[in-house]
Amino acid sequence: MIGESASATNVAADVQHTINRYWDDRAASYNANHVRQVSNAQIRAAWVDVWSRALPPSPARILDVGTGTGHVALLLAELGYDVVGIDLAPGMLEQARAKAGGLERPPVFLPGDAVDPDVEPRSFDAVTARYVLWTLRTPELAVQRWLRLLRRDGTLAVVDSTWFPDGIQESRVASDPTRALPEFAERYNRAVVAALPLAESATIDDSAARIRAAGFEAVTVQPLPELLELDRRFGVADGHDVRMQYLITGRSPAR
Repeated sequence: MIGESASATNVAADVQHTINRYWDDRAASYNANHVRQVSNAQIRAAWVDVWSRALPPSPARILDVGTGTGHVALLLAELGYDVVGIDLAPGMLEQARAKAGGLERPPVFLPGDAVDPDVEPRSFDAVTARYVLWTLRTPELAVQRWLRLLRRDGTLAVVDSTWFPDGIQESRVASDPTRALPEFAERYNRAVVAALPLAESATIDDSAARIRAAGFEAVTVQPLPELLELDRRFGVADGHDVRMQYLITGRSPAR
């Protein structure tokens, strides 16, 4: 049993290292798409509306897990929230910090694991996660830990989608080769995808079910057709498909 446990640990570490390297290498291009998005007044307004209706009023203390180049964290800081953003990819954090310099109350960007944030329990009013759940090895464990970080009657707000319902490898083969990202299919190979329970989900209910199972109350799933329409009009990042996105919210117990 000891050997099997060590082997499983090594496989998990290899998978996570592969994922971290991919997003670290993608930092510059991912950030370019982020800048393009928030420079568009209509896209920016749509995201402000999504988060504003999901979160408590500012100033509230928010942890943005898997913050990437700071798409959510920077926007929320501009809206008056007290924000901490964590990510495991140094390149992503570098891009986020570079954009935060001009803000009056910039987010604090720290290295950190979305599955196991190194922060005090019950120290946040809300946890946000944008495009994070699908790429976690243990989403159920992550959500359980997010719940512990929230104060009583705190808020979880997740935006995600069913990005690859036909399979990651299959979607890359079927893609227009001029839009495909070969390194994505290479890094998110079958061994990696096998370790990600939500990567190829066919329904957003798979994500919502894990949030309910973690102990969150009043869990809701809202489609975001406004984002779908904007993606159709203005386009999405290279190698991505236009898909319906969803806002999943839940509350920590008030007791």
